[in-house]
Amino acid sequence: MTQTVLLAEDDRAIRHALERALTLEGYEVTAVADGVEALAQAHRTPPDVLLLDVMMPGIDGLQVCRVLRAEGDRTPILMLTALVETADRIAGLDAGADDYVVKPFDVEEVFARLRALLRRTGNGSLDAPKEEPSPSGQVSVAGLRMDVQARRAWRGERELELTRTEFDLLELLVRNAGIVLDHTTIYDRIWGYDFGPGSKNLAVYVGYLRRKLDQPGAPALIHTVRGVGYVLRED
Repeated sequence: MTQTVLLAEDDRAIRHALERALTLEGYEVTAVADGVEALAQAHRTPPDVLLLDVMMPGIDGLQVCRVLRAEGDRTPILMLTALVETADRIAGLDAGADDYVVKPFDVEEVFARLRALLRRTGNGSLDAPKEEPSPSGQVSVAGLRMDVQARRAWRGERELELTRTEFDLLELLVRNAGIVLDHTTIYDRIWGYDFGPGSKNLAVYVGYLRRKLDQPGAPALIHTVRGVGYVLRED
């Protein structure tokens, strides 16, 4: 089945180039020029995935993201951004985005990230690798509790507000508590693609997840093993 992409990009050249490239890749693309049109189209014909530029006139990509998430829409969202500072990327994740690509980008990277998002949501193509379903029930470790079926998580009595990617990352760390997971393994399990040693994607998500997990007087749970990866343990 053909996957549908809603593309919102105010730069005409980039919009047309991406629309052509995505169409040639086999996607059914609806391209719009601003956030107002994006919201209207998303409400009218929900796509399988959204590709949103951050900087658009009127309603920008972050606002589109916030509105859809506030409405309970969990459609995966990939942000396009020219902003390279970590704080800017975190703002996108905070708004509810699942992933981001920094401009200027290689269109093959956009394709890879879209495929990974669609696989994780069960909307991947027939040729895409099948993910194993997550086991049902609850997982608990180091004061963390996760209900995998309901996709809810708590530290102690406090429920954590997690994006789709944050939940997947935390579940991976919890299920492998005490085991150091290297960067390549995490990228493969969460994104389905290793973005290379220069990518800051994983570090951004880990940092943001730490801020949601950490609480005064409680030990840190996610630890960096320099040059290797990350481990979840309660020291």
